[in-house]
Amino acid sequence: MSKLLKIFCILFSFQGLAQVTTSASVDARVRVVEPIKINKSVDLNFGNVISGYNPGSLILSPDGTRVPNGVMISNATTGEVTPAEAIVTHGDNNYSINLPESFILFNQDNPNQIITIDQFTVAPTPEAEIEGVDILKIGATLNLEANQGSGYYTNSGGFNITVSYN
Repeated sequence: MSKLLKIFCILFSFQGLAQVTTSASVDARVRVVEPIKINKSVDLNFGNVISGYNPGSLILSPDGTRVPNGVMISNATTGEVTPAEAIVTHGDNNYSINLPESFILFNQDNPNQIITIDQFTVAPTPEAEIEGVDILKIGATLNLEANQGSGYYTNSGGFNITVSYN
């Protein structure tokens, strides 16, 4: 046999012993999580407030108590006082809550007159009867100018409460 043929036979015999391919089995899994949901159930209502000669504020806490600073409130004519309320469905997942830095209310009769709301506070409470559901109670601070014009102030656009999984 020629040298070239011997080398050719040796190369092919070694290649036959070497492993050219291999494989492994990989499992695949996924857990589909129910999307987080939020639904408003109650609007934020500060009630009636009496403007003063100086700027002032009215703090409405998530538990519904009001604290006036430089303004007056009447216990006889409180108006509708409610912290905002939203229901969050989150399963057994943790989530974060984002509220706006501020929000503007416009006088219904004179849109040039405004009141700013800021310093939003939130108190999430687990719904006792439904696991994975929380009730968010939301308060804020209402900031009045000196001699704020009387009238009904609102903003039909509303403000956003954003919840997202951590």
